Amino acid sequence: MGPRPLDRLRPVGWAGLAVGAALAATLLTGALASTTLPVLVGTTVTRSGMDAVGVGCVGLSLLALLLPAARHLPGSALRTLSRVRDTADRALVALAGIWFVLVLLAVMFRTADAFGRPLGTIAAGEIGSFVTQLAGGRGLLLTAVCTAALLACAVVRMRDRALVQARVPLIVALLGLVTPAVTGHAGTHPDHQLAIMSIGVHVAGAALWVGGLAAMLAFVACHRALLDPVLPRFSRLAGWCLGAVTLTGLLTAVVRLGTLDAVLTTRYGVLVLAKIACLVLLGALGGLARRRLAAGRTPVLRWAGVEVAVMAATLGIAAALSQSA
Repeated sequence: MGPRPLDRLRPVGWAGLAVGAALAATLLTGALASTTLPVLVGTTVTRSGMDAVGVGCVGLSLLALLLPAARHLPGSALRTLSRVRDTADRALVALAGIWFVLVLLAVMFRTADAFGRPLGTIAAGEIGSFVTQLAGGRGLLLTAVCTAALLACAVVRMRDRALVQARVPLIVALLGLVTPAVTGHAGTHPDHQLAIMSIGVHVAGAALWVGGLAAMLAFVACHRALLDPVLPRFSRLAGWCLGAVTLTGLLTAVVRLGTLDAVLTTRYGVLVLAKIACLVLLGALGGLARRRLAAGRTPVLRWAGVEVAVMAATLGIAAALSQSA
């Protein structure tokens, strides 16, 4: 059974939800007071779009590792396995290309924001200064290098998977996501090293968790022969990711806010509470899905779709938090 037409639109809806949540959360932080509306919208959309597409790339790269080897499947499922792999490879090429374009656009909007000027008046020299002299600009430049490398790996793997091991695109995609986070978000904290390690683990864990589930729903959910071996593997990984994301998220909030009172008295603290609420809901949904799976109740994918939607909103809130750092 192949995917229904509405199922193909799910990833677009998830990405739109992430961007919408980011815009709403950014406005709540009062960012509009320090910039113009077009620059604010452009910065927020490109940042949250980068996160959403980057997480998709991580998920597709992870899926290549989660899919079973051909020798572990019955002959009737081999054609399905080949078709899913080919489709995922093409999707990775497309997403990596979109990610690269979004990074370039983000550099322009972030430069306009840094210099406090309209986008149309930014000169090439100012862009050069942004990507070489400011930490956030250097992080975006490194992300552009990672996305270009990911695109090259994806193109090569689409032609011949044996030339590039499956773990290579996953590592490159994770580096592309982590780099702007640790340079633009944690790099200004007083406890610099602790913040960098915490946010790096936080971003990587969230990307593996969200991206893996989204890729599984989009490419494997309708193929029972592939879903049976993939879902238990991912479920174990998701449990570790949930723990890592929760602990590092709390640690980062403590480092950033400094005091417990700041959680309730600052807009940043309110967004942290919203993000924690989303994580609690995600943990409950994930536990429900695993219990239904263990009991042999297969309509677990409906709950998983809700879980990814909540994840997308959480990604948007996280993008707003990183911009307010």
